[in-house]
Amino acid sequence: MGERSSPGSSSADGSEGTASEVERTAPATESDAALARRAQILATEHWGLLAARSTAQSEVLTRITIFLTLVSAGLVTIGLLGQASGFAGWFGGASLAILAFLCLIGFMTQVRVMNVSEEDMMYVVAMNRLRGAYVDLDPHVEEIFLASTYDDQDGMKLTYSFLRRRSVSILLGSSVMLLIVVNACVTGLLVGSAIVAGGGTFEWAVGLGIAVGAALAAGFMTFGGVGFRSAWKNYVPRRSTPAPTPR
Repeated sequence: MGERSSPGSSSADGSEGTASEVERTAPATESDAALARRAQILATEHWGLLAARSTAQSEVLTRITIFLTLVSAGLVTIGLLGQASGFAGWFGGASLAILAFLCLIGFMTQVRVMNVSEEDMMYVVAMNRLRGAYVDLDPHVEEIFLASTYDDQDGMKLTYSFLRRRSVSILLGSSVMLLIVVNACVTGLLVGSAIVAGGGTFEWAVGLGIAVGAALAAGFMTFGGVGFRSAWKNYVPRRSTPAPTPR
């Protein structure tokens, strides 16, 4: 009678032990149905992010339009009130009330626009992560994407600007900068008008108005920069952009 091999023993050539190791270490191949289901879930999430991004952009553009319309109407109203009152008597109080109202609405609109800018950045990063998941499913599609498949800060910048690096023109031409300039001017007018209404000189009104407007603009830009750095400081990307290879 031949020797009976124990359950823990292996064959002479070690093929049984090798086979069991391969079974333990080799990843299980997913079925086409599982891959298709995953692709469908990713595509649904992608469309959801696009819809949310479009809704946020439409809402903030509407608010910017309303604010600029109020600024235009308010300045025209101040001019008409000045002609009706001869720029005397109750004109000072009425103009200060209108400018204060515009400053309040402008501040609220500015904060909302900056929040939506951060939300838009989050949507872009989320869609970059989804593109990375598409590449995991089918690596051949990576070379087709112009938008980045990496969900870090460099990947976000590439998605915002496919063909060249982002420059200062992106900031100067943004809706955030437009509102900062408008709010700084309106606030400067309010401060200058308050000084003139209080009996101050025109030179003091112009100087303090410019100073307060510049301080407000600097404060908004600092607030935006701090929020941007804080968002990236607390975020951990799934796929980081590889370092460029030296030429």
